[in-house]
Amino acid sequence: MAELLLELLSEEIPARMQARAADDLKRLVCDGLKAAGLTFTDARAFATPRRLALVVDGLPVAREDVSDERRGPRIGAPDQAIQGFLKGAGLASLDEAEKRETGKGEFWFAIVTKKGGPTAEALPELIDAALKALPWPKSMKWGSGTMQWVRPLQSIVALFDDKVLAGEVAPGGQMAPIKFGDATRGHRFLSKGAIRVTGFADYTAKLRAAHVMLDVAERKRIILEGAEKLCAGAQVTLRVDEGLLDEVAGLVEWPVPLLGTIDAAFMDVPPEVLIVSMKTHQRYFATTTQDGLLANRFVVVANNVTRDGGATVVDGNERVLRARLSDAKFFWDQDRKVRLEDRLPALKNIVFHAKLGTQAERVGRLAKLAVEIAGHVPGADRGLVEQAALLCKADLVTGMVGEFPELQGIIGRYYALSEELPMAVADAIGDHYAPAGPNDRCPDAPVSIAVALADKLDALVSFWSIGEKPTGSRDPFALRRAALGVIRMVVENKIRLPLRNFFKADDLMAFFAERLKVQMREKGVRHDVVDAVFALGNEDDLVRLLARVEALQSFLGSDAGKNLLTAYGRAANIVRAEEKKDKGLAARIAGAPDVVLLEQIEEKAVVSALADVERTKGPALKAEDFAGAMAALAVLRAPIDAYFEKVTVNVTDRPELRLNRLKLLNQIRVTMDSVADFSKIEG
Repeated sequence: MAELLLELLSEEIPARMQARAADDLKRLVCDGLKAAGLTFTDARAFATPRRLALVVDGLPVAREDVSDERRGPRIGAPDQAIQGFLKGAGLASLDEAEKRETGKGEFWFAIVTKKGGPTAEALPELIDAALKALPWPKSMKWGSGTMQWVRPLQSIVALFDDKVLAGEVAPGGQMAPIKFGDATRGHRFLSKGAIRVTGFADYTAKLRAAHVMLDVAERKRIILEGAEKLCAGAQVTLRVDEGLLDEVAGLVEWPVPLLGTIDAAFMDVPPEVLIVSMKTHQRYFATTTQDGLLANRFVVVANNVTRDGGATVVDGNERVLRARLSDAKFFWDQDRKVRLEDRLPALKNIVFHAKLGTQAERVGRLAKLAVEIAGHVPGADRGLVEQAALLCKADLVTGMVGEFPELQGIIGRYYALSEELPMAVADAIGDHYAPAGPNDRCPDAPVSIAVALADKLDALVSFWSIGEKPTGSRDPFALRRAALGVIRMVVENKIRLPLRNFFKADDLMAFFAERLKVQMREKGVRHDVVDAVFALGNEDDLVRLLARVEALQSFLGSDAGKNLLTAYGRAANIVRAEEKKDKGLAARIAGAPDVVLLEQIEEKAVVSALADVERTKGPALKAEDFAGAMAALAVLRAPIDAYFEKVTVNVTDRPELRLNRLKLLNQIRVTMDSVADFSKIEG
């Protein structure tokens, strides 16, 4: 068994593309190996800012002959089909094929044998194909070449069984091919000259000696441990940001965490501004004090080891941050000179959507909608709700949001507080975009809930009205996220909101049902249970709906529920089968059975049980005691079981009796379906 080592050295690869590119390289090469009939035991891919690497273990040194049997067209098929079969199988004539009886006729068959040989002979073409098929989100050409790659490709290490493969990749144009070799390079600043390697173990050892950590997990660990140690020494706490950690680990090959200081002059700027500025523009980690407030220290990760222990690097980064924060402080000071209310006319100059008007027009819709929603949110003051809705988009025309779009709503809250507006109004302005994702905090204050719901419901209804609905993976206006946000706010805060009052399209409720299924499935709720409750129709109160769902799932998990579902299935299946035979039957079996025609004890027992269910079920449903309604159904199990054991439904010689017994089965179905549509339950 032998090892394949592949390294693609280039100019810097964007951090966000590295992990996906490493996975794609592994997938393409491994797929190529499998297609060539080459087995292997393991494959691992790596990425640094300048290189993608792949090691495949357990490859055979030589390939065995492989035979592949291919079935061709039927004997006597048209000549065009025969010629296509011969060409595909690589046969010169039908003399090289054979006839076989398949039980479905006689067909031509070909045995195609692929000759084996040294594995090293098959790898170069396979690698070349993988490189040219690797999908980059953005790629470029360089020099006079025609090859697409993320950044100019410099060299390729391609070793198999510790020997250089005889191959190359041609960039095209007038550029010379990049030949496979055994030479790579270490850190751009901390090493010099080519490094020759003989295999993966040698490769990783020599790269480390040349200040390159190949494994991104190790780079992340070094960054985190080094940063936390520096923070502990300065008596601050690192503000861990996993997304930023992933990105920074993709920017450095030899991470060196360093601790810098924020000028005191900027510490009165809102902490979110400082954090966004450091993270988005500089890739710095923020820190906090023991009481959780933003500290005046930050962590920068250098990609170099300096003689002065990083002092020059820290000084340079502090100067850059000072310039950044000077702009932020300028906007902070200037913006507060204009009241949010006075900024509203400027919203007429911002188009929300060509077919939906300006932000000023949208704010008018939000204010009206939020006030209407407030009537369903306990504790929501309609005056404060209207004020918050009117002002929630005012920060879009501030200098701060122009510089930091991520701060929409957040900075509006600070400006509202500086104007001494009611706290509930300020919080609603800050919360109205939330929740922005599944891990985001959900608003729980009454005024905030009303405004945040209005923001999302207006987006859904507005885009639905102009035909901009999500399709497949396409959702440019994040309407799925908006729907999930509505669901979370309604459910987590137990808001009794009749959604149909706000929808103008019937299929919007179905869209919500699909989103609800996704959310419930993540919590372990069966999708068919959700279907069974939604199928009742006219249910747009999500709190009540989910209470039904939970009660139904619990009931179906009990022995009584499982057995009753079986009985329901028998009754419903008989009725459905008869309805298919007789199109007018459904109308004739509607309503209660005729008690005069009940002959057997078992029939009468079912009717009595159904009456007991109705007496219990109705008040339980009215009181929203769905568990009680489900429990009421359980009394049907025994009489229905006895009914099917003793009673013959299709008494063909007595049509009136047969019809009455079908009425009884239909009443079982109708009674149970009034609690949930049991026909939607799988199994």
